[in-house]
Amino acid sequence: MNNLKVNLDNIRARVARACKQAGRDASEVTVLAVSKRHPVERIEVLNRLGQLSFGENYVQEALAKIEYFRDREIQWHFIGPLQSNKTREVAEHFHWVQSVDRIKILQRLSNQRPANLPDLNICIQVNIDREPQKAGALPEQVRELVDAALDLGGLRLRGLMAIPMAASVLHDPSGSYARMNSLFQALIAEGIDLDTLSMGMSADLEAAIMHGSTMVRIGTDLFGPRPDSGAD
Repeated sequence: MNNLKVNLDNIRARVARACKQAGRDASEVTVLAVSKRHPVERIEVLNRLGQLSFGENYVQEALAKIEYFRDREIQWHFIGPLQSNKTREVAEHFHWVQSVDRIKILQRLSNQRPANLPDLNICIQVNIDREPQKAGALPEQVRELVDAALDLGGLRLRGLMAIPMAASVLHDPSGSYARMNSLFQALIAEGIDLDTLSMGMSADLEAAIMHGSTMVRIGTDLFGPRPDSGAD
């Protein structure tokens, strides 16, 4: 498991360098370890090394992990597509939901959040590149979702999340990140109290941080290839 320490140190160093280049403090950026399909033993190693935030995509897999670590200081983020029939389990067990893109999901999370728990932290997922196959609200739909989140009990709106189009010869994701930051800053300028812009992954965290990301979601470069990925 020594490679996990090396990987975590490398990610922290990349974040620090990117923040320095952007004229920001490294403390402004949280590393979210994307732990889907990885065993609890690897999560435990990273947690003991000081990694506190973990992201999961699949509800049933996540619930088993949350139960396993019930006595540990871990912040659990749901970052996958959320179906209506899974909102209760997510509302009852997670600290964050980053993939909200419909008012119906907001309403269900609000109604199902247990009264004895702190408000559920929410990010609105934005389909910034308008990809038809991808989840997320379109930019012009975000304000309606923001207003709904602010009006509902049991929720705390924290910010926005995006998974821009992957970099290629024809596409530079920096433009997508810049548009996300503009949307984020426009909401703040209207007096909305937001502190989280979740964007950037292993391959492009530097570009995301340059354009204002406060949370980068790192899977492969922390854990290595997922057991089910077939990657080398």
